Formats: sequence, structure tokens, C-alpha cells
Amino acid sequence: MKRILLLLAALLPLTAAAQKAPAEISVISYNIRMMPAEDGTNSWQYRYPCSAMMIEDQKPDIFGLQEAYPEQVRYMEEYTKGYKSVGVGREDGKHEGEHMSIFYNKKTVKLIKWGTYWLSETPDKPSMGWDAACKRTATWALMQHKASGKKFYYVNTHLDHVGKEARQKGLELIVERIASMNPEGYPMVMTGDFNVTPDDPALKSLDAKMKSARRFAAQTDEGITYNAWGKTENAAVIDHIYFSGFSSCPVFEVVTKPYMERKFISDHFPVRAVLVF
Repeated sequence: MKRILLLLAALLPLTAAAQKAPAEISVISYNIRMMPAEDGTNSWQYRYPCSAMMIEDQKPDIFGLQEAYPEQVRYMEEYTKGYKSVGVGREDGKHEGEHMSIFYNKKTVKLIKWGTYWLSETPDKPSMGWDAACKRTATWALMQHKASGKKFYYVNTHLDHVGKEARQKGLELIVERIASMNPEGYPMVMTGDFNVTPDDPALKSLDAKMKSARRFAAQTDEGITYNAWGKTENAAVIDHIYFSGFSSCPVFEVVTKPYMERKFISDHFPVRAVLVF
């Protein structure tokens, strides 16, 4: 009996520590590279298992995909165990074209509601905005972290690769929508391929409202995110994770780990952050 009491006493500090452990989520932003692209041996048909392997290995609570065609979304849902997604095709608001999908781990995160809008002057219907080369969207979701009960918003987007005004106005629209959708002041996460580097003036409105995980993480990573399949002259930092309302961001990293011995699983490296409520 004395031995049992001693063991219980020894376990009490561990139990107390576990109760005080901060609630946190792991987030990934990943431009998967669209399936129709003719990339030779880097085409989707040769590298497709790597994307699911990366998610299975990194185990994020939630992640945003950019450039995902319907077949790619279906593949990721089938081969990333325990994940489900929301999102629509940017061309018709249903299935056609690239999806800015949000995937979430059903064991750790609960979906409450979600939607999609277009980065344009008419955001509530499929449309192309300003000087953009193609239609662009943002997918949003209100989620709940199951272990802590904490609610948070997630926004995932892909800004235009051509239109400077479209990037600027698109981000301003997202910032406006973020403010209007969140009167309760829940923590927010935003991920995406912004097609701008961290010092671009287009980020001014976003920087005023949210924090860059790359810039504010306690442990950060200065690596490139657009790898251009190894063409170093084109490499750049254009994939971002932003947050607000979280108490801290312990880690930001560029995921450069090879899968199936492929140095590049996409022409973008995934970026990952840990956020503490």
C-alpha cells in the first residue's frame, strides 16, 4: 500500500503538468502544383504519392492546399487517413478548376461552418477581379479544437500571379472579410501562395491585422518556399502563414524533407507553423 501511494504521489506532478499544457494546433500551407501542368518527370502522375506521404508524416491538425484540381483533392482525401476537406472549384463554384481546399484532421478539429468567395469586385459569385489573369478565391472555415474547445477561423487563398492590383485588392478584400466575419474575436489563421515576397507593399493591410509566422515564430526558417523544380534563379519566398489571436507561435518551418527520394514533391515546399491558443 505504501508503495502504491508513493507511485501516485510521483505521478501527481506529471498529471498537473499535462493539465497545464497549452492547447496548440499544427498548420501547413501547401501549393500542390496543378495536375494538368506538363512538368516532365515532375508531373503529378509521377509524384502524386509524395503529397499524401508528407501529410501523413507531418500530421498537421489542419492544412490548406492551393492549385488542387478535383482529382487531387479526392486523392488527398482518400490517402490522408482521418482528414476531410471543404472547398469548391474556382471556375464555377462547384467542381471545375483549382480548389483552395481546407483539410482538417477529424480527430483533433471539428468543422462548424465554411464558405468560399472570389477575389473580385463581385466576390459572391464566380468572377475575375481587377487585372487578374484568372479567377481567384479564398476559402474560409470556422473550426473548433476538440481537446480545448477553442474556436478559430481559417482562411486559405492563392493570389494572382500576374495582376499587381489583383494581389493588392484581393488581400484588402480578405482583410475586410476577416474583420466582418469574426465579431467574437476568435483566433485566426491565414495560409496561401500569395505570389509576393515578405517585403512586398501588397502585404501592408494584412501586416496591420495579423502576424507572419515566419517573422514572429520563436524558432523560424528563412528558406525559400517556391523552389521552381530546382531552378535557383527563380526561387523565392511567396508561401505564407499568418495568424492573430493566438498567444504564441513556437515554430515556423519550410518542409524540405524528401519523400520517395524525390527532392521536390511540388514546385513549392510546404510551410508549417505551430500556434498556441
